[in-house]
Amino acid sequence: MDTCARTTPVRPSLRTTVVIAALAVGAIPAAALIAQPAGTPFTVVETGESYASLQQAVDAIGSGEGSIAIASGTYRECAVQEGGSVSYLAADPGKAVFDGVTCEGKAALVLRGRAATVSGLVFRRMTVPDYNGAGIRLEQGDLTVAQSWFADSQQGILTADDPSSRLVIDKSTFSGLGTCEGSGGCAHSIYIGDYGHLRVTRSRFERGTGGHYVKARAARVEIAASSFDDSAGRGTNYMIDLPEGATGQITNNWFVQGRDKENYSAFIAVGAEDISHSSDGLQIAGNDARFVPALSRSSAFVADWTGANLAIGDNRLGAGIARFDAR
Repeated sequence: MDTCARTTPVRPSLRTTVVIAALAVGAIPAAALIAQPAGTPFTVVETGESYASLQQAVDAIGSGEGSIAIASGTYRECAVQEGGSVSYLAADPGKAVFDGVTCEGKAALVLRGRAATVSGLVFRRMTVPDYNGAGIRLEQGDLTVAQSWFADSQQGILTADDPSSRLVIDKSTFSGLGTCEGSGGCAHSIYIGDYGHLRVTRSRFERGTGGHYVKARAARVEIAASSFDDSAGRGTNYMIDLPEGATGQITNNWFVQGRDKENYSAFIAVGAEDISHSSDGLQIAGNDARFVPALSRSSAFVADWTGANLAIGDNRLGAGIARFDAR
């Protein structure tokens, strides 16, 4: 049964609708400046040594810190990072493609080191038997993803739990991701476990093929200046699902809900599974949400199961979209 929840209307202001994209990602080394010998596509920037496989380059950095410049090309290989801090940098953004090969039955990059940065890479056609095939499987540590593409896979990014770490995604595209075929539940464009902080800025989610576009169990989320285009989606659910609650902000995003939905009852869901994190003060403002043209139905922009004091400000909502629904 639906029950009334406490919501705190917020007047529009620069403070409530701040665009945080400019703060999302720090300086990333210019991999394009690295000259790479022919036939050795993976170069450790700090040493100048080149390797025939990505795993060899990762192993060369080991528990230390280093950057790998990746030459343009299509690679049917993967790598596991066991330690250290590693940056994976495309020499020419969008032209270093990891296609269809996963390590450990998980992902093209399996990350369980101290930290990682991924910039300019393309991950596509990742599938595994348990329907969790991803471009990146993050098992622990901090991760920054910038100007990267995830396409036509079961998931884009999937993480384990690491409450002390942070995941930042900026200027990246997630297309043709998600599935509910597996017996263990749905896969999603990105599925973040119990991380301390998730930040998504200036990114695009489109053409989902099941599940949610963003599902995050993180204690704090910042999702800003991004687009969620479900117009060509198939069997999708929520645009943003915070199943255990979260603080932070969802601001200045653009949402279009498509026709082919497994669940069209809400755009943003808060606390639908459990209440592990406080959602008091979660700011949702400056967003634009609508249905695809000529579609008439009813949906809630925000559906809340927590009863928290959500800070829902001014959002531009199309016909048929209710501002808030307590569930």
